[in-house]
Amino acid sequence: MFTLIKNIKIAGAQQTALQDLLIAGEKIAAISTPGKIIIEGVETSVIEGRGLMAIPGFIDPHVHLIGGGGEGGPATRAPEIRVEDCLSCGVTTVIGCLGTDSVTRHMSSLLAKARALEIEGLSTWIYTGAYNLPTPTITGSVRSDLALIDKVIGAGEIALSDHRSSQPTFEQFLQLVAECRVGGMLGGKAGVAHFHLGDGRRGLDYLFRMLEESELPISQVIATHANRNRYLFSQALEWIRRGGFVDFTCGPEPYDPDEVSVPEALEQIKSLGLPLTQVTVSSDANGSLPVFDEKGRLKALTVASQKDFLRTFREIVRNNILTLEEAAAVFGGNAASFYKLPGKGKLLPGYDADLLLLDDQLNLRYVFSRGRLMMREGELLARGTFAV
Repeated sequence: MFTLIKNIKIAGAQQTALQDLLIAGEKIAAISTPGKIIIEGVETSVIEGRGLMAIPGFIDPHVHLIGGGGEGGPATRAPEIRVEDCLSCGVTTVIGCLGTDSVTRHMSSLLAKARALEIEGLSTWIYTGAYNLPTPTITGSVRSDLALIDKVIGAGEIALSDHRSSQPTFEQFLQLVAECRVGGMLGGKAGVAHFHLGDGRRGLDYLFRMLEESELPISQVIATHANRNRYLFSQALEWIRRGGFVDFTCGPEPYDPDEVSVPEALEQIKSLGLPLTQVTVSSDANGSLPVFDEKGRLKALTVASQKDFLRTFREIVRNNILTLEEAAAVFGGNAASFYKLPGKGKLLPGYDADLLLLDDQLNLRYVFSRGRLMMREGELLARGTFAV
């Protein structure tokens, strides 16, 4: 099946003129000036893209595919995500994780859900593990999961500086990162250790100690929820200065006063001249958002949504915090590069045909995921296996 999208602007392209883009199967086959791509003798779908801008599909590197939560008992376990939840927000690639609950949720279930979502139209990878150390795996070790399981690209989300963590020692932390390092090498993957950061006073201390006390490279770890509070964000800025990567979480509105919103965080990073290429953004979708009092008692709990991912992207571009091209990188291209996701994050011939067509108000008009048309003229076409 061929799809020819005519007369579109492509974000980040050096040419300012309109271009035609050809999709063949799951890949981008060609990009050229209008009228130069000619397909004869085969069925071709043609989309008129005049007035639309093409960007790569969003990559969400932190999603609770089978739901998170449970901090308030069995009734507070968040539901599984649906393919419609992702594609309606322009997310074409996800990296799934477990969280607090590694008792009633399991790595085998996470792997099965990732495979199901891929059949339904997404591109999916997962982290092995959960909050606790030693952490659950599929084959018995983080190293062998990375080497042997195709979808495992790292370990996470491992909790640090949080009352829900297993309070790992620094030596346990280092051993996990080392397992990721070697497992990634054996599996030809990034082998990233993806760390959940809570409100604890230790913050990123273990990560800074790693640089001083070990041979492990800074690119082997990433801190997520790094905008949770202002102290943690100040540490995140220093981590970026040293060459490290951080992941910011899109929270629901209104923002907690101590939280650094993603728009504010990105605005500060850009004003300080720090590299945006070392920043990713995630939704924490279908994970719980618990609120605890000063004694650690659960006061409230809601569920994160990928709707906040799309809303935040629009806010950043509409308020001129980042250009469309910069925002597209932060919401996709940077994750593709950091996690070494093949064929992802760019609109170039040979890359996967994951692309979004936006109008001048940044409304989603078309969504393609691996060449499949998932949204047409703003109407979601994608449906999960059990959609009503």
